[in-house]
Amino acid sequence: YPKPMNCPMHCLIFRGRQRSYRELPLRLFELGTVYRYERAGTLHGLMRIRGFTQDDSHIFCTQDQLQSEIISLLDFVMSVLKAFGFEDFSFHLSTKDPVKYVGSDEIWETATEALVSALDAHGVSYSVKEGDAAFYGPKIDIHVRDAIGRTWQLSTIQCDFNLPERFDLEYVANDGSRQRPIMLHRALFGSVERFFGVLVEHYAGAFPTWLSPVQVRILPVALAHEEYAQKVSDSLVAQGLRVDISEASDQLGKRIRTAKLEKIPYVLVVGDEDVSAQTVGVNARGADVERGVSISSFADRVLTEISFSDI
Repeated sequence: YPKPMNCPMHCLIFRGRQRSYRELPLRLFELGTVYRYERAGTLHGLMRIRGFTQDDSHIFCTQDQLQSEIISLLDFVMSVLKAFGFEDFSFHLSTKDPVKYVGSDEIWETATEALVSALDAHGVSYSVKEGDAAFYGPKIDIHVRDAIGRTWQLSTIQCDFNLPERFDLEYVANDGSRQRPIMLHRALFGSVERFFGVLVEHYAGAFPTWLSPVQVRILPVALAHEEYAQKVSDSLVAQGLRVDISEASDQLGKRIRTAKLEKIPYVLVVGDEDVSAQTVGVNARGADVERGVSISSFADRVLTEISFSDI
């Protein structure tokens, strides 16, 4: 049947055998398809759908390890989002409802302090949503602002005192006693599909070269130049670039316009002079046209550009 979450399976993996404190923190990860019966009126493109892929990680740790794990998770989340080009973040801390909660006041206080310490360690400002946490633990939500000012919730770091209790999860502590682990939920993208949607909105389709599905498109001027275009393509593909060829069956101007509408980062035009000189004409997105560029020089330029990506 359609599953709404991945968490129970990770709890069963933890419970599959006796665990020692030496194994903690135990970190599990899954790209799992989950389903939510969203109301028809709330469905919105990739942003809100009924079936989606969740990048789900669950960390089982001791109370002493909680703060360092949260700081590490926040480091990871921010570094990945920045690598994708997001710089404007907002952070929201949800704290305990005074009535609806499980677990002791002490463990809630410890977990909330750990979340606050992680936020303070990064020097970020955050809003506190008093009483807005789920009954099973406090959490941090991270929102990003796209290129036209809209905000989207992406990442979540959530403490959970409920599932370890319900699944009777235990580990053997260093004194031989049996202790209950704390469970952390971490969703970096939340929904992979929604994250793609946010990326499209953020870049308005003009992805940076490293992220573009097609990095280079080659346009032979005429049928006679297609063999050379294939040679150029083979050379670039061999160096790890993503390349396609728009065949000369349509007019060159139409193919150039199509490539611009598709926001391809680099469009290479090859004609008689390029075949003779073993060069290409370079039409870089948003830049002036260059002629007579050697294949190796162009490849080095693109490889240098994409090497600056952190991913």
